[in-house]
This record gives sequence, structure tokens and C-alpha cells, in this order.
Amino acid sequence: MGILGKLFTWWDGATIGTALYSARKGVLVGEDDSGNRYYKTRDGSRRWVIYNGANDAARVAPEWHGWLHGTFEGEPESYLPPARKWERIAPGNPTGTASAYRPGGALEKGGHRAAATGDYQPWSPDAT
Repeated sequence: MGILGKLFTWWDGATIGTALYSARKGVLVGEDDSGNRYYKTRDGSRRWVIYNGANDAARVAPEWHGWLHGTFEGEPESYLPPARKWERIAPGNPTGTASAYRPGGALEKGGHRAAATGDYQPWSPDAT
């Protein structure tokens, strides 16, 4: 994305203003496995994330979520136990993508659904 794209878009990474604010007033606290960078102000009053790619809150790593909301002070390595062998990386949110769940009657799967069974009675304002 070029310089004009960075000036006018907010949905794919940080805008120029956010990048300048992060460089001027922010202190880099850490980075997660997805490449998202986490910042705070020098006095610690504000915390934010610069996404590596599309801006989607579901892409915030679970261990950093508590830090962003002020629940924890240090980096996640300081308050979380080490990862266990059997733990998997949390999958991203597939909503709006081709891998999202589509029920049988969805338009993306042909748009056909089972016929109504006849037990439906429409509401009428005159019926009491």
C-alpha cells in the first residue's frame, strides 16, 4: 500500500497519524506471534496495538488482551505460565471469509432450505 493509501485508510494497518503517534509518544512493550506490536505511553496511561495486517480485534493474542485492558502490568511472559506442549495457537475469526460457517440454507451453499412443516400460524391483530 502506498503513501496515499496509508493517509486515507484505517482498516489495513496503522494510519500515518497512528504510526507517528506511536513513534513519538509510544514505548514498544512487546510483539506477539502474529507480528502485532503493543505500545503504551511513557506514563503508562494509554495502551494500544498496531496490527500486522488487517485491523481486527479478534487478532489480538489472548495473552495480550489482559494487558491491553489494564488487567496486568508486565508483559505476558511475566504473569503467564509457559505454554504447554498440547496447546494450539488460537485460530482467527473466520467470519466474512470463505471458511466461515454456512448453514444448509445459506445462499453460498445453494440457498435451498427445508420446506415449512405447516405448524406455523401467522399472527393476526384481529385474532384473540
